[in-house]
Amino acid sequence: MSKQYDVLVIGGGPGGYIAAIRAAQLGFNVACCESNAYADPKGEPRLGGTCLNVGCIPSKALLHTSHLFEEAGHGFADQGICVGAPIIDVARMTARKDGIVKQLTSGIKGLFKKNKVTLLNGHGSFVGRKGSGEGEVWQIRVGQELVEAKQVIVATGSKARHLAGVPVDNEIVCDNVGALDIDAVPKRLAVIGAGVIGLEMGSVWRRLGSEVTILEALPDFLSLTDVEVAKEAAKLFAKQGLKIITGIEIGDVKVSQKGVAIDYTDKDGNEHKLDADRLIVSIGRLPNTDGLNADKVGLKLTDRGQIEVDAHCRTNLPGVWAVGDVVVGPMLAHKAMEEGVMVAEMMAGQAGHCNFDTIPWVIYTSPEIAWVGRTEQQLKAEGIAYKAGKIPFAANGRALGMGDPSGFVKILACAETDRILGVHIIGANASELISEGVVAMEFGAASEDLARICHAHPTLSEVVHEAALACDKRPLHF
Repeated sequence: MSKQYDVLVIGGGPGGYIAAIRAAQLGFNVACCESNAYADPKGEPRLGGTCLNVGCIPSKALLHTSHLFEEAGHGFADQGICVGAPIIDVARMTARKDGIVKQLTSGIKGLFKKNKVTLLNGHGSFVGRKGSGEGEVWQIRVGQELVEAKQVIVATGSKARHLAGVPVDNEIVCDNVGALDIDAVPKRLAVIGAGVIGLEMGSVWRRLGSEVTILEALPDFLSLTDVEVAKEAAKLFAKQGLKIITGIEIGDVKVSQKGVAIDYTDKDGNEHKLDADRLIVSIGRLPNTDGLNADKVGLKLTDRGQIEVDAHCRTNLPGVWAVGDVVVGPMLAHKAMEEGVMVAEMMAGQAGHCNFDTIPWVIYTSPEIAWVGRTEQQLKAEGIAYKAGKIPFAANGRALGMGDPSGFVKILACAETDRILGVHIIGANASELISEGVVAMEFGAASEDLARICHAHPTLSEVVHEAALACDKRPLHF
């Protein structure tokens, strides 16, 4: 007899494991299937998806190590700390990163056990519907087993998009997986794609000593961010030695054991060749719908291969939901988690909630970049009258004391109602500071509300406070 569950979650990444845990908390009998071992030495499925295994978490571990390395080599002396030239042990750095990943993936298994979520080893694919009325269930094949569930949540995530004709071996040519496991600091590193992954991985290896060149096809750098943030980031990255070339067209890419040779044409039509020891390809990600048997059961996909869902992540099939990178929207782990919680609560008859207008974005470079809501160029395009308050970290005592006064906080508010429409930060700890903007926007706060809140002194958060004051042209420290 087939195993039967109230809810089966296909995929154990951020959206999947969170949906499974929340559904179990709400009283459902839940199973979650996962097949990706992510190079587990025992070949066992690893929970946490791309984010935890080969994305968000390991990349932040490497970013932290490389930041400390650069501080030891350059920043310490400015603060009167005298040390010799630092030496990076790449193997130990990688082992530390792997240890963090193992600890957290094991932790999710512990959470499954605590919440009585059954972990099934295998790839989930739809077989069809069985029964009728209230007894109707979905049949899902998981590995060699046939599993039945009243409701199914698809959370199969995404995979790296590769460059046509350039095979990824994760030795010479790397995607996000190989970029995390480069075994020695390359003298010359090429990166194709100046998005989040390209900038973060380029930053890691640049700090550790690589000569890094990033090639970007789009004419504008960081076009998703506020234009002033993008300009500031370009200036600061160039000062650090991170070479970024936009508006290029990739030609031939020749790969050998010695490295890569990339032919490209710049925005003025001039032809160039870039030689590098390693190449990281970071040109976006594709939804993982392979093997779901979507066609067989009539699960609708978009032209880009994503699963079609409504505002509450319902698909066109009864009892089938989809969350995370496999649906339309930003491919962010925290967005997937919010959708997972929403779906579980909707299944329980609760008012699940996910406000897609207040999902924050973060790029963990140095300085960090974070934003939520609309950019200034979007407000102009939409014809919305607004006011802006912008304060540099250079006017903040804590930032100066930390030796990291670059960047600014910018708040955009409606000219008529004063309601906050966007918050944009480039600077130290922007990833943490942006949450204040998210909370403010989620509850419809005005810039005056932030201006009236007492912020501890001395803290970086005071720059947020000053930016709110600046919306009405009354900053106190600038």
